[in-house]
Amino acid sequence: METLIQKHTLKDYRRLPEGAPYQLIDGELVMSPAPKTKHQIISGRINRKLDLTAQGKGLVLYAPVDVYLDEENVYQPDILFLSNAKMSRLKEDGIYGAPNMVIEILSPSTAYYDLKTKFQVYQKAGVAEYWIVDPELQTIELFVNTGQGLILKQKIKTEGQINSSVLAGFALVWEELFD
Repeated sequence: METLIQKHTLKDYRRLPEGAPYQLIDGELVMSPAPKTKHQIISGRINRKLDLTAQGKGLVLYAPVDVYLDEENVYQPDILFLSNAKMSRLKEDGIYGAPNMVIEILSPSTAYYDLKTKFQVYQKAGVAEYWIVDPELQTIELFVNTGQGLILKQKIKTEGQINSSVLAGFALVWEELFD
């Protein structure tokens, strides 16, 4: 006998209690446990730098904030940037549509989704820049949406800097994240 896996939708997601640690990923309710301290330290470093750079240019938000991409995908990226031009996407309960920039910091429990499923949905939704920070491998990758999809623009490990093309003046420096 075959077991059918129930696909969940935005309607099911909205029934969750406020603050429930779930994301809706490809129709699956995925629980996200609290991240490790290394993850949070890196997140704080990125957030401070991004927030300073974004002043007057847009809004920086960090998890948990819901990003509604379609009926089967509601994500809570670690950090996002929404430009002033896309501010109409900001609603009381989250962001409706693709932010300009998404930064995911990999955790063992969510890395698969960040690298596979979410990658594809962010690409389709039109996220302009998708950053992947891996605390274990100590790497930073920047993917840029060319219209043909998210393409790896730059990857650094052990040293170096990656500059955003979406937010002028924003860069991640390896030595500042992984000292």
